[in-house]
Amino acid sequence: MSRLMKLVLLIAGVVLVDVFALSPGLLGADIGGGGILETAFGVTLLVMSPIVLLYGSYSLLLKPPVTAAIRGLATQEDFIDALRRFRSIKALKPDITQVIDQIERLEKKKLALFDLLGHKFDPSELSYRRFSNVIHEVNRLFYQYVRGIVSRLNVFDAAEYDKFAGTRKPSWLSGKLLQERAALYQEYVTYITGSIGANEEILLKLDKLLLEISRLDSTDYEAIEAMLGMREIDALIQQTKFYKQ
Repeated sequence: MSRLMKLVLLIAGVVLVDVFALSPGLLGADIGGGGILETAFGVTLLVMSPIVLLYGSYSLLLKPPVTAAIRGLATQEDFIDALRRFRSIKALKPDITQVIDQIERLEKKKLALFDLLGHKFDPSELSYRRFSNVIHEVNRLFYQYVRGIVSRLNVFDAAEYDKFAGTRKPSWLSGKLLQERAALYQEYVTYITGSIGANEEILLKLDKLLLEISRLDSTDYEAIEAMLGMREIDALIQQTKFYKQ
């Protein structure tokens, strides 16, 4: 729904509530002619109605769109809070839910990996530091994708997306412009879903690495470097080394 339509529905809702409450045959709230409770209810209703309308009008017409400060995102909670601000975007709600789920899964895998490393190696060992550095680098890459998603959500206009990508398109735009508009917003969706896919690949490779470490009998550094999971993660990091938001 457009903001204007929401405003119309808000006004209609407030009017209906007032009529229902003040009509003698319904709730029958009275101002001055009834009991104390009826009068207080009627006065409260008349005072609150314009306040609701004013605040609703401001929120729908003047309040700036929800955004998240990209530079201030640092912790798991920061990213999840930033993503939750965009859950009202109906077209992308499943994707946003998936990203939040991925963040929570990543944090669990990191805890499991470091717990396992603590049992397998001494933190002062070169092998421990090698695994630790890889995990931190993968974590950085993962959140780089999430940061890119939040950045796109900040400039994504859900109302326009519904207008140009939906079944009912504006008749005053040519077919070419409609196609270009739809393609533009599809780029946002494609970027977000692509980033989700990339992070899912990261999670899968961490699962493989976790399994390989649990099977590891040797602490030899060369044997660790030869592990399939380590080589796959190293390749992934190198492939995305120059990734930009």
